[in-house]
Amino acid sequence: MTVVRNIQVKLDIPEEHHPVVDATFDEFRRVTEPVIDYGWSDDPDDIITNKNHLNEATYHDIRDDSPLTGGHVQSARNLAANALSNCKDLLEDGKNTSKPEFKGTVVTYNSNTITYNDDHCTLSTVDGRIHAEYVFPHDDEGTPFEEYWNEDKWEKREATLHKRDGKYYLHVAVEHVDDTDSTDEQTENGVVLGVDLNVDGSLAVTSTGAFLGNADELNHKRDEYERRRGNLQQTGTRSAHLTIQSIGDRFAEWSRHCLHDVSNGIVREARINDCTHIAFERLTWIWTRISNASKFQQWAFKELQRQVEYKAEEYGIGVETVAPQYTSQRCSHGECGFTHEDNRDGDEFECLKCGKELHADYNAARNVAWRLVQNWLKSGSGRATSQLALKSGTVNANGQFRPTALSS
Repeated sequence: MTVVRNIQVKLDIPEEHHPVVDATFDEFRRVTEPVIDYGWSDDPDDIITNKNHLNEATYHDIRDDSPLTGGHVQSARNLAANALSNCKDLLEDGKNTSKPEFKGTVVTYNSNTITYNDDHCTLSTVDGRIHAEYVFPHDDEGTPFEEYWNEDKWEKREATLHKRDGKYYLHVAVEHVDDTDSTDEQTENGVVLGVDLNVDGSLAVTSTGAFLGNADELNHKRDEYERRRGNLQQTGTRSAHLTIQSIGDRFAEWSRHCLHDVSNGIVREARINDCTHIAFERLTWIWTRISNASKFQQWAFKELQRQVEYKAEEYGIGVETVAPQYTSQRCSHGECGFTHEDNRDGDEFECLKCGKELHADYNAARNVAWRLVQNWLKSGSGRATSQLALKSGTVNANGQFRPTALSS
């Protein structure tokens, strides 16, 4: 049986960070509004409470328009979904209620947006992460801190940040963990699956060596659809217009089905390799690097990331993006890291310094994962032993390999 306790701890947040924390409260509240608007109805039978449905309808637009991380957008959606569900129950019981509205100063944090350390935590905000010291009582005897906070059998989970009378408080849920359920220290600190997206060849390649999807087939189907649509537009009849709508719907459904297969494969790779996070390149960097990327390819990459985010959330796996310059030119082998444009030739990668040969997209996926680990180390997130998930094990940021029985 799972046992959960809640502990309130005061935070000492440097005064220069107060504006960005307060802005995070405002933004978190703001992004719940479009979810509430979409799901609400005066008829309880029509109120939408399903999180996947709400995610499909709202996540993409909110994420594009908000400085919050994907983890915070998902937390705000969950908060809105729970509020809608409560209202639906009240209406079905014949009680009066109105559309939910959040007015307080609260932000929900999960494993992707907060990192706990011995004397402080790091919190995601609208402008990166901030450092916040815990303020413990002078004497914790007989308090929850003595019983739960520093005990190994109690693990810190989600939290909510509140502001009262100008002070910040973190309400932390701690869960009792059996010895049989304890996780390896490496996993607690983060194991990253890197993903490289491509406009030709395999649509996605992971740092575990999985080659997923067929970008060439996707592009071919798109070209075929555009050709047929062009011919029908020239006809100009009502029948041709209806046919355009029909083939457009079929192509859209086929495309999403292909992307669902790939996103399922990415999440599956993360799960079987015990990954805590999945790393993608930021899409703006892909457009810069691939100047001939079409609007359709841009949509496909964005849709694929969106699908991975909400599917990974079900398993507690975070999704983050990085801006990795030279991922296709850097050698990902061990401690090498030699970067040169001549390292890559088409699908082949051969390091001019150490001689390591890899598939170029696989090498790039490893570099994407490596960059997220580097970001964690530089930000002081506390993930000191973070790992990259590879074909036959994990490797840390210093290039030290750790074999495993897992294999993709």
